[in-house]
Amino acid sequence: MGSLEEVLLYDSPKARQEVDHHWQASGGPHIVRILDVYENMHHSKRCLLIVMECMEGGELFSRIQERGDQAFTEREAAGIMRDIGTAIQFLHSRNIAHRDVKPENLLYTSKEKDAVLKLTDFGFAKETTQNALQTPCYTPYYVAPEVLGPEKYDKSCDMWSLGVIMYILLCGFPPFYSNTGQAISPGMKRRIRLGQYGFPNPEWSEVSEDAKQLIRLLLKTDPTERLTITQFMNHPWINQSMVVPQTPLHTARVLQEDRDHWDEVKEEMTSALATMRVDYDQVQIKDLKTSNNRLLNKRRKKQAGSSSASQGCNNQ
Repeated sequence: MGSLEEVLLYDSPKARQEVDHHWQASGGPHIVRILDVYENMHHSKRCLLIVMECMEGGELFSRIQERGDQAFTEREAAGIMRDIGTAIQFLHSRNIAHRDVKPENLLYTSKEKDAVLKLTDFGFAKETTQNALQTPCYTPYYVAPEVLGPEKYDKSCDMWSLGVIMYILLCGFPPFYSNTGQAISPGMKRRIRLGQYGFPNPEWSEVSEDAKQLIRLLLKTDPTERLTITQFMNHPWINQSMVVPQTPLHTARVLQEDRDHWDEVKEEMTSALATMRVDYDQVQIKDLKTSNNRLLNKRRKKQAGSSSASQGCNNQ
């Protein structure tokens, strides 16, 4: 084990949840390892000290940017996406959605050629199994499919991120962008919602059709239509990444030329993910007992006045 990094979080239920999710995932493939967690005091406040492996190789796209004239190929991009997918697959198999998969959370273990790419930062991770959903006490009235399956809904956020990261890897710029200088403009929100993006030349002229097809399947506007992580890992461009063409890409050059705007790109993705999480988290199924639906109330009164009133909801 190389050098270690210490992270300090003020103690709170949210901080403990973050540490808990990261601890559960720690040791998984392509996930930054937590070695120890200590309770401590800092400026008279309770805090958590997290000791994790130090990722000395820096961010994924910085590494590609620094290559200069050395060609970055489509096959290399496929290998990187397979590694990130392996981390997501490990999380999703344990019913954890990361929900913040973005460039600055993808780090290399070292500067060496054989460095390993790993996913970090579990601040927005969420468990996707909710026992409440397994009980018939929850009403299915007029519920959209994504509401009945929030597990799929949260995990689909990670799949969208995979699509955006794959797109940038293959050309050096993002599929959605703001024209106004705001982190996320109304126009950009609309493009994301409508799935308005393209594969412009010259950057995309030599990229394989398999790669473009996979991006289309990840950036589906309806979260329930996006690939699952299992489908992603089984796609030929991923599971046969060693036979993906070694086409030289424009990525390193574009990243180099646009390096002054890279912080904006990261900010835009951060804002887009935040918007998605808000949308997903607002989707809730109402408990029949606390619902204030007019028709339900009318039915309740009718039942209360009836001698054969139902005894309520029995879970057997």
